[in-house]
Amino acid sequence: MSVVIYHNPSCGTSRTVLAALREAGLEPRVVEYLKTPPDRKTLKDLLKRMGKRPREILRKRGTPYDELGLDDPSLTDDQIFDAIEKHPILIERPIVVVKDKVALCRPADVVKSLL
Repeated sequence: MSVVIYHNPSCGTSRTVLAALREAGLEPRVVEYLKTPPDRKTLKDLLKRMGKRPREILRKRGTPYDELGLDDPSLTDDQIFDAIEKHPILIERPIVVVKDKVALCRPADVVKSLL
């Protein structure tokens, strides 16, 4: 089964979701997105499959969200993607792919909907 987690090992929620996947007998491909961020095409595909817009996966806490003015409602999706490409820490985590399903697993128990 194809399972991928876009993971930040420093994040407790991300570690919890990774553990839940393994407890379910799945061994995901772990992508540490701060070291290997998804490219724009991949991110657009993930968002489409989640039914979300780029603004909906922006992380605010511990990121340059405020200093970049990302709360400005006039920013386009492309401008948000530009910011994410420069600062992958802006991606909320973890994003999990299980077969054809994709979810932002925050809170951690969202992962159950993928299993």
